[in-house]
Amino acid sequence: MEKLKLIQAELKAPKSQFNSFGNYKYRNLEDILESLKPLLLRHNCTFTLTDNVKEVCGIVYVEAIGTFHDLDANKSVMIQGVAGVDIHRKGMDVAQCFGASSSYARKYCCNGLFLIDDTKDSDATNDHKPKEKVKEGLTMERFKKAINLIEEKKYSVKELEEKYSLSQAQQKQLNKFKND
Repeated sequence: MEKLKLIQAELKAPKSQFNSFGNYKYRNLEDILESLKPLLLRHNCTFTLTDNVKEVCGIVYVEAIGTFHDLDANKSVMIQGVAGVDIHRKGMDVAQCFGASSSYARKYCCNGLFLIDDTKDSDATNDHKPKEKVKEGLTMERFKKAINLIEEKKYSVKELEEKYSLSQAQQKQLNKFKND
């Protein structure tokens, strides 16, 4: 699963949420999925999440199942994440309890498949050095526009490679311009 390996290496899901009680930053499921979507598009892959509610020895839990599918290779990988459901949780109705457990299970399903470390941020691990800028990927539509500009000599292959993170398929297409 070469594409899964590439996405695992490229995925940067920022910790954009802040817990003021615990004084730490964290990421939620939406942060992960928003970072993941452009990579899936660029690599021609899909990722779906589904839930099953189960019960073992009187304990109800949500089992999230994540399926990563490489559309070009027609190969899939599945992973599971689980979270208990406490329907007596103070301040939440039953639907909210199931929703929170579903989000939690799905998040940890994503963390496992895409190798996301979910430890708290710490000043002890922050070297305060400027971070290297992550290159943006190109959708096929934007890539085609860039190719047109290269053909019209209004943009160079070098400029494209320096500014954007390109998939292997996009790199292959650019190779024909490198010999010109």
